[in-house]
Amino acid sequence: MGGLVAILLLLCHLLLLPCPSSSLPLCADLRAPLVSKTPLAFCSYNGSVCCDSAKDLQLQKQFQSMKISNPGCASLVKSILCATCDQFSAELFKVVSGPRPIPVLCNSSVSVNSSPSNRTGSSFCSTVWDACQNVSISNSPFAPSLQGRAGVPVNSTASKLTELWQSKTDFCDAFSGSSDDGSICFDGEPVLLNNTEALIPPVGLCLEKIGNGSYLNMAPHPDGSNRVFFSNQPGKIWLATIPEQGSGGTLGLDESSPFVDLTDEVLFDTKFGMMGMAFHPNFVQNGRFFASFNCDKVRSPRCSGRCSCNSDVSCDPSKIGSSGGAQPCQIHTVVAEFTANGTTSEPSLVDIKNFKIVSGMIFTRVLAEWHIDCFPQATSAKPSEVRRILTMGLPFTNNHGGQILFGPADGYLYVMMGDGGSRGDPYSFAQNKNSLLGKIMRLDVDNIPSAEEIRGRWGNYSIPHDNPYSEDKESQPEIWALGFRNPWRCSFDSERPPYFLCADVGQDQYEEVDIITKGGNYGWHFYEGHIPFTPQQSSGGNSSANSVNLIFPVLGYNHSDVNKKEGSAAIAGGYFYRSKIDPCMYGSFLYADLYASAIWAAAESPKDSGNFTSAMIPFSCARDSPIQCSSIPESHLPALGYIFSFGEDNRKDIFILASSGVYRVVRPSRCNYTCSKENATTVATPAAPPSSGRNQLTEPHKKLALSLSSLFLLMGFIL
Repeated sequence: MGGLVAILLLLCHLLLLPCPSSSLPLCADLRAPLVSKTPLAFCSYNGSVCCDSAKDLQLQKQFQSMKISNPGCASLVKSILCATCDQFSAELFKVVSGPRPIPVLCNSSVSVNSSPSNRTGSSFCSTVWDACQNVSISNSPFAPSLQGRAGVPVNSTASKLTELWQSKTDFCDAFSGSSDDGSICFDGEPVLLNNTEALIPPVGLCLEKIGNGSYLNMAPHPDGSNRVFFSNQPGKIWLATIPEQGSGGTLGLDESSPFVDLTDEVLFDTKFGMMGMAFHPNFVQNGRFFASFNCDKVRSPRCSGRCSCNSDVSCDPSKIGSSGGAQPCQIHTVVAEFTANGTTSEPSLVDIKNFKIVSGMIFTRVLAEWHIDCFPQATSAKPSEVRRILTMGLPFTNNHGGQILFGPADGYLYVMMGDGGSRGDPYSFAQNKNSLLGKIMRLDVDNIPSAEEIRGRWGNYSIPHDNPYSEDKESQPEIWALGFRNPWRCSFDSERPPYFLCADVGQDQYEEVDIITKGGNYGWHFYEGHIPFTPQQSSGGNSSANSVNLIFPVLGYNHSDVNKKEGSAAIAGGYFYRSKIDPCMYGSFLYADLYASAIWAAAESPKDSGNFTSAMIPFSCARDSPIQCSSIPESHLPALGYIFSFGEDNRKDIFILASSGVYRVVRPSRCNYTCSKENATTVATPAAPPSSGRNQLTEPHKKLALSLSSLFLLMGFIL
């Protein structure tokens, strides 16, 4: 019986394997490649690279220690070592699946990837074997033990490939690979970008109005249904039903019956309120959800926490003075956990003996529906906090961000925090790694920290071990990325989770969109977008832009490009469009300006390169919109008012949350926009299987799950 249970657990573990990674330029340490300030002396890489001069020297010394006498073999081995410097080294070395001593070598026996591209038909693995099979290589990176393979029985002095491997076939089975899952391989040269696709911007964006309410946030229900959550700035959350595309229906939302009312907890005015909400990836099982809001310690005794203006960041609250009628750190940013009615904040447990979920759901049901529907569908929640995750006193009264969301691949909670306010970030909070202002944080809210671990932190959470500064005593371990002014709406691409894009609100001149990567520094307050910025006053943090490696925005616009008279208000970040409803918009990243006079669609070219070209696109409201849209006087544009945010439902349809209501992107032909790819009989995209974070079943695992479901059913009878 014990062996059978072990097999079952192993099979369950197979269902939780990570999904294939995309080819976003990333280094082997999962950080973004940077432009080297000095040319590399040993490795022939330039431009955007993953090595600095110190790493280059380290590789040179490693190569010299190998003492390779054959010039042909030496040249090939050098190129393999230097692949660490390639801007796609994270993909070449398969770091998500586990570390490798060398990159995946191209082999003509397996198909070669096309984007990013390698030379077609490359047999680099065979070339390496043929040139090096009988050449002595000290400290060989090709040892079977380094690749997790048995190889041939060898002693510790073996140095030739023929001593380490039985044949070329065995060698290439261990070290070669290709693009069955869209990945790339190494052929001895830097990975090239396949720039063959012509970019044709969409003709226009067609909208329909389905609701009159004004909301700040939208989140799809984790059960995968057509239900979503909306929240407003005063602090209410509603559960709503999205009508089918083309049905003529409106948003199913009862304003008088919110899912939860947190207005007693939330400080609300023009600058403050409930800024974010996030539902745990396993919400269907555990009922956990989170809210990000502001509170005033003068009005609420529960509003208390550390002041972000402190001696650690060379800031003295007594010398700041009041801001917007509030004293320094009178206003706090809070992230708190709540629970839905009839559920518990603890994860569900599995009773192996009876092989069923304690709450009553058996594994065959899990496999059939891709989730454990443990509880009745909750339609309300308790307004009392389960746990205060984070509390931070704000030095000023603006630029405090507030969005929260769970990473689809890692299940951690990402918290977007602005620089704390005041013009130019005078205390350089955004650049100071001892401050959490101007940062994106990454927190583990599933593992309860000990009392010792909580000491010195900003709340009740754990630190993911792979956070970039988790072991750095001089930095805050919560930091995932830094150098932001006021990140306003971030999203993960539903098809490529490594694509994490954030809009950052500018000050006087430029609004930007950034691709967020581990440990990335996005420049504020040294730069506003691409424009050098000189603050009037600065203390703390780094002293100059030359002392740090900065990552510049991939998208953005000048204020003067939007409104010649008034300029821009602020950017609102959006989503990659992944619905099939508008096939000409598919794959574009949508974002907008608060003034609602401009919406952009950005296309990536080459694919998976991180290089984008954007176009300001026309938009209009369908004549058969369920709720009629009003128009701006003397303009063809619909009167959206202000664009606060974007949303995405489980069907991957995109929504605009505006001051005048809720709008959905629909078929372009409904606005007389031409799209050659549109089928007149387009139907609504089927609902996707519900996400469950770390436990999410991805497409490559579904066949495995289906084949195992009958096995679990049979074993249920056996047990």
